[in-house]
Amino acid sequence: MLDLPESRCETDCIRAENMADAQQQIVTVGVTGASGAILAQKTLVLLEEDPRVARIHLVVSEAGQRLLTEELGVTSGDMKQLPSRILGHPVAKIDVLPNKDVGASIASGSYAVDSMIVIPCSMGALGAIAHGISDDLIARSADVMLKEGHKLVLCVRDTPVNRVHLENMLRAQQAGAVIMPAVPAFYHHPKTIDDLVTQYVCRVLAQIGLPQEKMYRWTGTPASKKAEA
Repeated sequence: MLDLPESRCETDCIRAENMADAQQQIVTVGVTGASGAILAQKTLVLLEEDPRVARIHLVVSEAGQRLLTEELGVTSGDMKQLPSRILGHPVAKIDVLPNKDVGASIASGSYAVDSMIVIPCSMGALGAIAHGISDDLIARSADVMLKEGHKLVLCVRDTPVNRVHLENMLRAQQAGAVIMPAVPAFYHHPKTIDDLVTQYVCRVLAQIGLPQEKMYRWTGTPASKKAEA
């Protein structure tokens, strides 16, 4: 028998690295061209600050890049610096993957990703995901989440919606996705736009098992108060 040196394949290395983060989540965040760049920004801020999160893979579509420029003033440039430009300070956990790179790590079910959020999610991205059209990294990684049984939250943002949109939402939900329209709540008496954005994003993160202390939780209205009113 040949005395060959023991070797480890790339998959083994990735698996070992991911097992080291077993107590922390690896999250993919997709940003598409629907209005709501501030929602993506807040999501990245909270994930970056959360000690329960080990890594964040950020994928931005071409329309999403235009959205960041128009709504946040984040200009295109070195994509590796995009997270720092979005958050306004250096980041430690966020890495950017090109949307055209359908061979990236998160495009495979063998790579451990715990959950994925598409925020905002355009109706075009929704349609691709609902029909399994994996022609870019956002759609492919979302497809991987569904086939592997992991949490996928689609923060759809458009109005009014037509029958095609509604049927695509139903199709994606039946496949396992959480459909979470970007609709603000008012029962926590928000005073600023940030109050509205934070409450919504906290609700989104709760869906992937990362509840936030900043989230307002409704505890009900006492019957006595109703009677006095």
